[in-house]
Amino acid sequence: MDKGHAEIKVNCFVVGMVQTNFYFLYREGSSETVVFDPADMGDRLYEELTKRGLEVKAIMLTHAHFDHIMGLEALKKRTGAPVYACIHEKRLCESHKLNQSGSIGRPCTVEVDHYLEDGEEVTLAGITMRTIFTPGHTEGSCAYYIEDGHILISGDTLFEGSIGRSDLPTGDQDTLFNSIRTKLYTLPDDTAVFSGHGNETSIGYEKKHNWFVRA
Repeated sequence: MDKGHAEIKVNCFVVGMVQTNFYFLYREGSSETVVFDPADMGDRLYEELTKRGLEVKAIMLTHAHFDHIMGLEALKKRTGAPVYACIHEKRLCESHKLNQSGSIGRPCTVEVDHYLEDGEEVTLAGITMRTIFTPGHTEGSCAYYIEDGHILISGDTLFEGSIGRSDLPTGDQDTLFNSIRTKLYTLPDDTAVFSGHGNETSIGYEKKHNWFVRA
């Protein structure tokens, strides 16, 4: 997948046992990239990005479930890039029981370099993104909104025609519904939504057609 949004390229590799979307974003013509949720095969991800002439400047996490972090350690080792996550996800980052990696026989934790607060903005690889705290799938789930291009990396909070599950540790269905309605559905309708699994969608489409949570 290769989508252009106002000079920002949004690319994706689908990796891991549950087909997780690993996104890497960069400005057209730039060699610097920011990546999201390295789900598995960190060494392979590094090699593929290097083939494209891209240097990883930051690794962003939408949440710390095993299927979004299994490739992080290897990718960080190869790139030296700092890791960012929402401050409220600290418990899952540090617990293989809560992040479910222990339950699949590959226990791992995440060393985060920079914890972000709700609404905090960071500029990495020339891309400014705002952290949106969206609890419900996990207690510290977040999305990243890039106003320049109306791009949202939504993690497992909002999918095309669906929503994230809330039955795993620290999840809560009512909280998830509230996060979508009050945090995501307030974004412009033309915001392109890039979810943790599945296809690209938009805020406007989901507000009209997502039967789990309508505006």
